[in-house]
Amino acid sequence: MSIVTDVRFGTASENQSEQALREDLAAVFRLAVRFGWSESVGNHFSAAVSDDGTRFLMNPKWRHFAEVKASDLLLLDANDETVMDRDNAPDPSAWCIHGTVHRTNPKARVLFHCHPPNATALATLKDPSMKPIDLNTARFFGKVAMDLGFGGMADEAEEGRRIAETLGDKPVLVMGNHGVSISALTVAEAFEHLYFFERAAETLLKAYASGQPLAVMSDNLAAKTAAEWDPYVGMGYAHFDYWKRQLDRSEPDYRD
Repeated sequence: MSIVTDVRFGTASENQSEQALREDLAAVFRLAVRFGWSESVGNHFSAAVSDDGTRFLMNPKWRHFAEVKASDLLLLDANDETVMDRDNAPDPSAWCIHGTVHRTNPKARVLFHCHPPNATALATLKDPSMKPIDLNTARFFGKVAMDLGFGGMADEAEEGRRIAETLGDKPVLVMGNHGVSISALTVAEAFEHLYFFERAAETLLKAYASGQPLAVMSDNLAAKTAAEWDPYVGMGYAHFDYWKRQLDRSEPDYRD
């Protein structure tokens, strides 16, 4: 029997300095490239800097994740209707999703939207639910929202509102025929959610590919297993800190 001390780790984004938040977010862009989560010069990550969540940082339009630095991140106001009229306006889809979520859902301090291979493949299935078949898949039991109303590029106000409402207080939103969005209080927690959801999706897809029946846990067992992950929140911060140390050795300019 293992015993884990339940201690709060990390600093919520509203308590971090803007520079520290910029560096953490920039680190995730670089790590997304390493883990194969990036796609051309698209996709977008954001983090709120104000208490109400409406002022937030986000990557500039069509900047490759491998080149994003802390100083490159745009500081945006979700209530500013003139954002898209500027010369340095963000990607329309990015503004539609992140602007709406940060304006209407203050609990979503950090929001990642991307198309990682396994999570995206799962999102294309008729039933894209995460079946609890092992520790990692069960981690997300009861914690995944699903938006199956795909309407093309998410660049219309109505789609942004639907995404924000469907996400609610869940850490993961599977977007049918599209990809995945990850929400958390901190960058480190969002990184860990994305890391484990992509691994869980890979496990589930490989299990499906075997052609054998899945040994799906009962709801009670899956809920118990998901709850048992909660005291391990500190593992995510240790994991993220490890990868930032690797970046400090090989790509220290992410902090610039």
